[in-house]
Amino acid sequence: MNLSRAKAANIGPAQEVAGQKKAEKLEAADFIEKRDYAGALAVLEFNKRSGEGDMKETLQWIGYTAFHLGDMKKSLETYQELLSYGDADPLDHVYLGCCMFFLGMYKEAEEEANKGPTCPLQVRLLFHLAHKLNDEDKLMVHHGKLKTTVEDQLSLASIHYLRSHFQEATDIYKRVLLEENRDFLALNVYVALCYYKLDYYDVSLEVLQVYLQENPDSVVAVNLKACNIFRLYNGQAAEVELKVLLERSNTSEYTNDIVKHNLVVFRDGEGALQTLPPLVDVVVEARLNLVIYYLRNDEIEEAYNLIKDLEPSTPQEYILKGVVNAAVGNLMDSREHLKMAQQYFQLVGSSASECDTIPGRQCMASCFFLLRQFEDVMIYLKSVETYQRNSDEFNHNYGMTQLALGQIKEAEESLLLVQNERYTNDYSYLSALARCYISNEKPKSAWELYLRMETSNDSFSLLQLIANDCYLKGQFFYSAKAFDVLERLDPNPEYWEGKRGACVGVFQAIIAGKESRDLLRDVVSMLRNTSNPQVEYIIRIMKKWARENGVGLHAHQDSPGID
Repeated sequence: MNLSRAKAANIGPAQEVAGQKKAEKLEAADFIEKRDYAGALAVLEFNKRSGEGDMKETLQWIGYTAFHLGDMKKSLETYQELLSYGDADPLDHVYLGCCMFFLGMYKEAEEEANKGPTCPLQVRLLFHLAHKLNDEDKLMVHHGKLKTTVEDQLSLASIHYLRSHFQEATDIYKRVLLEENRDFLALNVYVALCYYKLDYYDVSLEVLQVYLQENPDSVVAVNLKACNIFRLYNGQAAEVELKVLLERSNTSEYTNDIVKHNLVVFRDGEGALQTLPPLVDVVVEARLNLVIYYLRNDEIEEAYNLIKDLEPSTPQEYILKGVVNAAVGNLMDSREHLKMAQQYFQLVGSSASECDTIPGRQCMASCFFLLRQFEDVMIYLKSVETYQRNSDEFNHNYGMTQLALGQIKEAEESLLLVQNERYTNDYSYLSALARCYISNEKPKSAWELYLRMETSNDSFSLLQLIANDCYLKGQFFYSAKAFDVLERLDPNPEYWEGKRGACVGVFQAIIAGKESRDLLRDVVSMLRNTSNPQVEYIIRIMKKWARENGVGLHAHQDSPGID
C-alpha cells in the first residue's frame, strides 16, 4: 500500500502552532521519513490519547504505520474506525481491503475494494484477489487494466511468481531494475527468489549479495541465503547463516516462526512434530514439510489426512499430492489413489512451466512408472541422470526401472548406490537387489542379504525368492540352503521337493567338476534335516560316490541356522 510522500512531508500544519504540538508532529513525520514505523506509531498513539491535532489525520497515519509494521489487525480496526465517520475518505475502503487481503479475508477484501474509487491501487488489489479466489476471468480483466508504472509491473511480476512463472517474473524484475531504478535494491531479493525457484542456487546467491551488502540483517535476504546454502551444501552450513537472526532479540513473531520452520528442514526433520503443527496455517511451507516428515516415517495416513483437503496451486503441492496418493494406493492396493497420483504427476510433468525442469521430468517418469511403461520412464530418468546421481531416491527408481527393462548389471550398480536405510531396509529394495545378484551370478551376496535381516514375513518372502530364482538359474547350492531353512520354518512338502532337487543339482555339478567337492558335506547335512524316506537313499548314493572319489563326509560343517 503506497501513500504519497507529499502527505508524509505535510503531516504537520503549515501555520505556526504551539511548540510542543509542533514538535510532536515533526517527530512523527521524522520517524516515518526514516521508516521507523514503530517510533511513529508510538507518537501517533500518544496524540490520539491526548486528543492533539486532527483525529482523522492521526487515525490515517496510525493505519498506515500499523500496516507497515505488519500489524494488520490494528490497521484494519483503525480504517474501520475511520469509515465510521460520516465524511470518510472513500479511499479508506481500498486501504481496509488491503488489510483484509493480508489477513486472508479475500471475499471481504473484494467487497471493500469495490466500494472505493477506481485507482491504480484498487486495480492491483483486485488483481491479487482474483488470483487468490481462482477467478481467471477477473484476473484477465484486471490484468488488462495494469499500466507500465513500476508499481503495476511489480504487481504483475508477483502474480507470475505466485503462479510459478518464475522466468516471466525474473524478466519483469530485471527490466524494472535496468530502467533507471538501480536504487531499488530490494528487487535483487525478488530476482534471487526467482533464481532459487528455478534451481539456480549459485546465481541466486550472487544476486542476493548485492542487497546483503547494504542490508546484512534483512530477515528475508538472510533466510533466502540460508536456503540457497542448504540446497548447495547441507543443513549444517545453512544453519550457520541463520545465526544472525537467531541472535537478534527484536525479531517479529512471524520471523521467529520462519526461522523455527527452516531449522526443522535444515536439521532433516528434527523436532518436526513439536514445531510444524502450530505453523501449518502460519508458514505456507509448514504443511508441506510436515507431510514430507510423515511420509519419511511411513505415517501414510497422517500425511494423507493433512493434505487430502488441500487444493494444489503450485507444482510442489501437486507433486506432494501425487506422492501421498501413490503411497496410499500402494498401502491399500487402491487403483483409485494410484490413478489420482498418476494424474497429478502428469499435470506437473506436461505443464509448460515445469516440463523442462528436473522435478517436471521426474514427475513424468513417475507417471509412466505407475502406468508400467518403463521404456518411457527410462527416457525421462536418463534426461536428469547427470544432476541426480547423488540422490538416493533417483538411484532407487533408476535401478528399479533398469531391472524392469532387463538391464540387470546396470540395475545392480544403481541400487548399490542407495545409502538411505529407509530404502535399503525395505523389502522391495532387498528383493530387487537379490534378483540382480542372482541374475549376475552372485547368489552368495543374495544369501547374505537374507542373513542380515530380522526374522519376519519379509525375510520369509526373500528366502522363497532366493530358493526359486537360484533354482531357475542353476545356482543349486544357495537354492538348497534357502529351501532347507524354509522347510524348517514351514514343513510344506513343496519345500522338501525343492530342496531335494537343489541338493541333487549340487551333487551333479560336483560330479561334473563345476562345484567344489567340499560342498557335498553341506548338502548331506541339509538333507539330514529332513525326515523323509527318500533322504537315506539319496545320502547313500552320495556317500558311495564320496568313498570312490576320496571325499570325506564325516567332518561336515554345521548347517546354516535360521537366523
